[in-house]
Amino acid sequence: MPSRTILVAEDDVATQELLTHHLEREGFTVSGVGDGHAALRRARGAADMLVLDVALPGIDGYDVARTLRREGRSIPIVMVTARCEEIDRVLAFELGADDYLAKPFSPRELVVRVKAILRRCGRPVPEPGPVMRFGRLEIDEAAREARVDGNDVKLKPREFALLMELAGNAGIALSRDWLLQRVWGFDFNGDERTIDVHVHRLRAKIEDPWQLPPLVRTVHGFGYKFLRP
Repeated sequence: MPSRTILVAEDDVATQELLTHHLEREGFTVSGVGDGHAALRRARGAADMLVLDVALPGIDGYDVARTLRREGRSIPIVMVTARCEEIDRVLAFELGADDYLAKPFSPRELVVRVKAILRRCGRPVPEPGPVMRFGRLEIDEAAREARVDGNDVKLKPREFALLMELAGNAGIALSRDWLLQRVWGFDFNGDERTIDVHVHRLRAKIEDPWQLPPLVRTVHGFGYKFLRP
């Protein structure tokens, strides 16, 4: 079953990262944007669901939802907002939202609601992924955790995604450009040094504190390779 892609439109970086972490650990692919115009553009693409904050810069979440429904787009929408008055909830549903959550809310509750809506729409949700083991390191795709000797090394969502891409292609040299496209997306505006910084962080969290042998080898002038122990 292909992974379902959830578009999270949230301008607060910490909140966006938190929601991304909880959705990714359930097997979803998550794409994040921070303004209404970007949310509208991306929602017209291949996303399976839109988690939409109301108070977005550019155009707000209500206008995003209104425009998508006017265009006849059926992407499911979960609207999230600090506004909790009845009139705000009514407006959200009138504009075509499938569900509504008032902040603060539990990320686990959001995940449950996302899964329920996808099932109602006939879009099966991803099953938990397998656990990859490399000596003392195990990578649990379903839990979105990397563990050494059973201890969670507490990777950030992007660090975990990079580790998954490398470990899922163990023994294969992956170019920096490939890693940028697979982990950051085709519309990422940064440069390849981003990969180097994140690989350094992975090594600092996984190899150094636990005295593990090197797991990620630099392929000079090209990219990186995950080593089998």
